[in-house]
Amino acid sequence: MLDEFESSARLLPSTDEKKEPAPSSGDRKAATPPTEKAAARKANDDKIVDRPFRVKLRGSVLVLVRLPNKRSVRGAFHQLSTSGGMIHLDKPLDEKVVVELIFHIQEKTIRNKAQMLFPMWATQGWMQPFRFVDLANESREILDASLKLFLGAASKSAVAGTAS
Repeated sequence: MLDEFESSARLLPSTDEKKEPAPSSGDRKAATPPTEKAAARKANDDKIVDRPFRVKLRGSVLVLVRLPNKRSVRGAFHQLSTSGGMIHLDKPLDEKVVVELIFHIQEKTIRNKAQMLFPMWATQGWMQPFRFVDLANESREILDASLKLFLGAASKSAVAGTAS
């Protein structure tokens, strides 16, 4: 019984063994050169940077959701980015359904298709994430510029609010 515990204890690394030993010339596995590790780390960092920024609108921008059966549902954006966002709805829509979103932001009208994702219950209604489907470059640029203006206006009003 004592041997059983001792053998399992040997499997756990001690604080001294946590450092990787330097490979000796007799090892069959070669250590990964630092350049490959650095390249992999840089690739991971690039993936993080590629995510577009999100703006929390908290219901200040209304959206009309046109369903595939041509009916419409009203909602409000909770978050929005150039890749998608989250809509506050009274009733959730089916996951993976493709809808048309029509909304105005900073005097611009955006009309594009979006795929609805899995909804989450909120205290008053549902929060339903979505992602844009084939957002045209022109619409993406308009949305990006409008979100940056919206973000700038929100930060200016926040600074003005703290000054008083």
